Amino acid sequence: MARSSFFSIRRFSAIVSKEFLQMRRDRVTLAMMIGIPILQLVLFSFAINSDPKHLPTAILAADQGVFSRTIVAAMQNSGYFDIVETVDTEAEAELLIEEGDVQFVLSIPEQFNRRLVRGEQSALLLTADATDPAATSNAMHSFRLLAENALSRDLTGALQHLKSSTQLLDVILHPKFNPEAVTQYNIVPGLMGVVLTMTLVIITALAVTRERERGTMENLLSTPVKPVEVMIGKIIPFIIVGYLQMGVIILVSHFLFRVPMIGSLPLLLGVSLLFISANLGVGLTFSTLARNQLQAMQMAFFFFLPSILLSGFMFPFRGMPIWAQHIGNMLPLTHFLRIVRGILLKGNSIHQILPNLWPIAVFLVIALTIGLTRYRRTLD
Repeated sequence: MARSSFFSIRRFSAIVSKEFLQMRRDRVTLAMMIGIPILQLVLFSFAINSDPKHLPTAILAADQGVFSRTIVAAMQNSGYFDIVETVDTEAEAELLIEEGDVQFVLSIPEQFNRRLVRGEQSALLLTADATDPAATSNAMHSFRLLAENALSRDLTGALQHLKSSTQLLDVILHPKFNPEAVTQYNIVPGLMGVVLTMTLVIITALAVTRERERGTMENLLSTPVKPVEVMIGKIIPFIIVGYLQMGVIILVSHFLFRVPMIGSLPLLLGVSLLFISANLGVGLTFSTLARNQLQAMQMAFFFFLPSILLSGFMFPFRGMPIWAQHIGNMLPLTHFLRIVRGILLKGNSIHQILPNLWPIAVFLVIALTIGLTRYRRTLD
């Protein structure tokens, strides 16, 4: 009997053909191999911007003179600031900052123009929501220069001599909620949402898929257990796991990273139930769509990638184009990050986080409805 050759082109070609055939039949894996690189290319090339511009700004002007209007116009023309609100009181400005409706508030004091004309020093106060230092640092650094340049252009004629005064304009920058621009204050609370999204979606995505592969699904099908009972029964243990993860992150944040916790921890734990349940609903939906555990993992990763990139965790949310912000606003992680940072760093109340709470509730209802419908089909 003739010995086979050490390497056969024919056998090698057969193995390669078999692998391509299996790859073509596994459409989910093939779609992931093509879709994930395209998704990363689009997100990193078009959606990610480390120098955010057109940041919403409110104006609190007690003086409406020509110099005030010049500085406001210069802010608008710089590209960093978009004037979206004009308020009359400090309380209104404070509320806009706390609820995250604006990133900056420019306060122009009384007699601002009169003091400048007299050659007396006058102050401008720029207050920033600095919970995310990367979102505000470039704009704040540019404001001092643009204010001085704008003022210099108006100092003409009889006011020409005032240009030589170096103490004419006092620009005060007030980065609120994180005055020292400590990155951990922004990143560590955000990790709470990222960890919950990553772990809960993955482990629940494997739940039904694992039972189908091991053959235990047939045992469930032979019992009178209803689909909604199975889904809730699978969710409850993982809700407990999610709260354990939150507890660990909160303790580490406080004692290791010294993250300030101004707001109510019971409020944070209470509203987190919606976010945890939303992620579990996504995981259960994936588990009913996937044929095996590998596909379930791929689907979970495909959901996690845009969540972490478009939520404002890694990059400033307002630095992304409008279409990317719309996609990010459909993801529960985006709203949960605002809730966590708002409660811990700003001391937000239930009323102030409500605009970010109801989108998570809507997402939860949609995810559970799809998952329940798919699970009924799985039973059939």
